[in-house]
Amino acid sequence: MENGAMKTKQTNKSSLQVHQAAAAPPQTRLWKIIMVAAIAAGVQFGWAIQLSLLTPYVQLLGIKHQYAPLIWLCGPISGMIVQPMVGYYSDNCTSRFGRRRPFIAAGASLVTIAVFLIGFAADIGHASGDPVGKVIKPRAIAVFVVGFWILDVANNMLQGPCRALLADLSGGRAKRMRTANSFFSFFMAIGNILGYAAGSWSSLHKVFPFSNTKACDVYCANLKSCFFISAALLLSVTTLALSTVSEQELSKEVDEADDPDDEKLPTEKSKLPFFGEIFGALRDLPRSMWILLLVTCLNWIAWFPFFLFDTDWMGKEVYGGNPEGSANDNRLYEQGVQAGSLGLMLNSVVLGVMSLGVELIARRFGGVKKLWAGVNFILAACLALTIMVSKMADKSRRFAPNGDLMPPSAGARAGALTLFSVLGIPLAVTYSIPFALASIFSSSTGSGQGLSLGVLNLGIVVPQMFVSLVGGPWDQLFGGGNLPAFIVGAISAALSGIFAITLLPSPPPDAKAGVPVAAFH
Repeated sequence: MENGAMKTKQTNKSSLQVHQAAAAPPQTRLWKIIMVAAIAAGVQFGWAIQLSLLTPYVQLLGIKHQYAPLIWLCGPISGMIVQPMVGYYSDNCTSRFGRRRPFIAAGASLVTIAVFLIGFAADIGHASGDPVGKVIKPRAIAVFVVGFWILDVANNMLQGPCRALLADLSGGRAKRMRTANSFFSFFMAIGNILGYAAGSWSSLHKVFPFSNTKACDVYCANLKSCFFISAALLLSVTTLALSTVSEQELSKEVDEADDPDDEKLPTEKSKLPFFGEIFGALRDLPRSMWILLLVTCLNWIAWFPFFLFDTDWMGKEVYGGNPEGSANDNRLYEQGVQAGSLGLMLNSVVLGVMSLGVELIARRFGGVKKLWAGVNFILAACLALTIMVSKMADKSRRFAPNGDLMPPSAGARAGALTLFSVLGIPLAVTYSIPFALASIFSSSTGSGQGLSLGVLNLGIVVPQMFVSLVGGPWDQLFGGGNLPAFIVGAISAALSGIFAITLLPSPPPDAKAGVPVAAFH
């Protein structure tokens, strides 16, 4: 019986390899890979707007700071379910339009619907009976939450298939795979820069005069305008890519080539094959992959407090504003949020430059283990330094003759923007090395490209759920500020660096999946 099971596993693995080989097209021209990679700019533009503007926006709708992280639960929940599921089914999709393109097109369409709901949440809520002013707007909040969930589901539908399509178009060539991933990271940085620049431009709403309404003030109108541009950019690059890049249809005959008399694995009896595949992938994970998931999990526990509260930190701790205070407090808060968007744009510039040099730096730094550990310590130091910058801003508070609080000193603003910029260095490594290591460590499991990325994604969404659930109450225990969550992030980043250097095994010399061997020695 044991020999029969082994034979079945070998048959299934062989079938999967044939299945994937049949779907892989020959190496594609570079300009087509660039076209697909450019979709990352449209996706990341929307992410940048979420990270920089949505936490302050939900507070303007009436959601208190301690409850704002709960809104972000939709991201990890959809990431935990949607991205692995889409990855699995895109690995096995037999549509005549290709394996990845139908999911990419559906994701872009859903993004358009979502940004309309989010941008017009205040207007729809007011038209349904919400009052105007700084009060809780339940109908607007409901519309916003529905739109936000759709947006996160759509973004997760886009990212996995885009990365997988780039792998397909590379034709299995390691050099072309590296080039494709470099372009994808580059366009992610471009999307970030454009998104944060749009978020920091306080007069953007003037480009769309209809965006400023009775229920939607200037800040709301700017957010709405950003989403207009986001939808237009994503639809443009997606339409252009999908109309110029074709896929080879996955043949249904490959599955029928299996021996019908072979005993089927338990995972194949599942009514939902995806869950059998994902549980099987988790069960068969090598020790190296479990350690990678641990290091990744700690790394993202450090990142998410900053991603969620960076602009809120600028508005409250650095600029001394308050979205629920007086008109002057509200104005200072909005100035801080805009300054935070500028900081995130600088962060993305450093991210883009650093992304192009990760391979060279890893080689000269002694390997990815040392590089990842080193940048995690940089992340820990930057998060800890937010205390110093906040204290500097607090000690330098100035008041106008009428008693209104003035913006912080130039030194405090420069210190905050410097932290934003330096954090682009560890972020570039976070966006590249874990995915490369996952491709190597998971190569023996027989999983498809989409499913393997979904497994790694669990190490990202679980900490996001943790931060979303406990971040707000934890901050509230210490007065409602953002610094307590940043300190927890600093400790987690330091632990991630320690485990990376002490526990994470070095990748084998015969690195696959398009990862340069020299960088991992």
